[in-house]
Amino acid sequence: LVAIMYVDSSKSHGKYTRSLLRENYREDGKVKHRTIANLSHCSVEEIDAIKLALKHKKDLTKLVSLSKDITLHQGSSVGAVCTIHDIARQLGLHKALGPTREGKLALWQVIACVINQGSRLSAVRLAGSHAACDVLGIDTFNEDDLYKNLDWLSQKQQLIEDRLFANTYTDKKPGLFLYDVTSSYFEGSCNELGAFGYNRDGKKGKRQIVIGLLCDEWGKPVSIEVFKGNTNDTKTFYSQINKVIKRFGGNDITFVGDRGMIKGPQIKEIKKNSFHYITAITKKQIETLLKQGTIQLEFFDEDLAEIEDDQGVRFILRRNPTRAEEIKQSRDNKLLALEHLAIKQNKYLSEHPRAQIATALRKIEERAAKLKISKWITVTAKERKIVIQVDKVALAEESKIDGCYVL
Repeated sequence: LVAIMYVDSSKSHGKYTRSLLRENYREDGKVKHRTIANLSHCSVEEIDAIKLALKHKKDLTKLVSLSKDITLHQGSSVGAVCTIHDIARQLGLHKALGPTREGKLALWQVIACVINQGSRLSAVRLAGSHAACDVLGIDTFNEDDLYKNLDWLSQKQQLIEDRLFANTYTDKKPGLFLYDVTSSYFEGSCNELGAFGYNRDGKKGKRQIVIGLLCDEWGKPVSIEVFKGNTNDTKTFYSQINKVIKRFGGNDITFVGDRGMIKGPQIKEIKKNSFHYITAITKKQIETLLKQGTIQLEFFDEDLAEIEDDQGVRFILRRNPTRAEEIKQSRDNKLLALEHLAIKQNKYLSEHPRAQIATALRKIEERAAKLKISKWITVTAKERKIVIQVDKVALAEESKIDGCYVL
C-alpha cells in the first residue's frame, strides 16, 4: 500500500478555516481517505511549515537552500551549572562561602571542577560558555580574579569548614573520625610548601606537598590540611587531634588511621586526651605478639577472634584467604622469574667457556634480594651451572601469617 500524506484546508462561510492532516491510500483497488490529526488550532505559519516539510520529505536538504538568510546562534549552556548549583545549595555550600563576590567566585571554582577539571584559565572560558555569571549573579571575571580568590579561600578556610560542619551536625557531633594522607608532586620549584619526600606518585626528583584529609564516620570530609612535602605521615596527626578538641569533637572520640599513621607516640597523645583509636598493626608487630604468647596462630583460623591483653588493648584477628592466596601467587611468580634468569645465565655460561660463574651467581643473588625472596631460597653453583633450591622450612615460616590482619 502506497499512502500519500497532505494537508487538507477549506473555508466555511468565508470565516472559519478547517485544516486537517490527511492521508490517501489504496485498498482493494479503491482510493480511501483517513484523517490523522486536526490542525485547525495551529497558526498559518505552522501549517505552512508542515506543508513545506511534506512537499520536500524525500529530500529535506532542499529546505536548507530556502533558509540562506537565516542565522543560528547557540546560547550559553545552563543545565550543568544550574544542577550543580542546586546541589551546592542543598549541601549548604553557598551559605558556607557567603553571598559576597569572592564567595560566588569560590562557588564557581567548585562548579567548574565538577564540570571539567582544569586550570583557572579553563574555568574562565568555561564560565563564558555555561552562563555562570547569570546563574550565580556575578560580573565577568578573569583568571587573575580566580587566583586572588584562592588566596581568599586560604584565609577563610577554617571559617568555611566550621560553617559546613555546623550545617551538617546541628544536633550531635560525630564520635568517629577517619584520617589519612596523600601527596601531590610539582613540575616547578616555586612553592613554599614544596619539598622532597616520600613520593607516592613515583616521580623521583620532584618536589611535592603532603595533604591530610579528616573525615567523619561516613567518609564525609570535615577538614583538609596541606603540609610541607617532607613531613612524615605521623607528624601530621597531631594537628588533627587539636582540630577535633577545639572545633569538631564531642564527648567520646575515636580516631581511625592505618598502621603507618597511628603509632606509639600518636597513641600516647590520643590517650592523653581520653580519646580512643582503631588501627592495624604491622607484620613485625604480629610476630612479636606471637612470640610473647599474647595471640596464637590458631586464632586466625576462626571467622573472627578478639583478645584483650594485660594493658586493656583489644586485638581483633582475622585471616583473609583471598589475600593469602594472592601473596602465595606473588611469591610463586617471583621464584619463577628468578628461575628464568638462572636458565638464561646457565645458557650463557655453557656458550661462553671463559665467562665467570661468580658474575652470573652475583646477578642472581642480587635479583633474589631485590625480589625479597632471599630468606627462603638458596643459590649455589655446581660445575658451571647455577642451581636454585627452596628452603621449605624457611618458606613455611615466612608464609605462616599470610593474609593475617590484626586491628
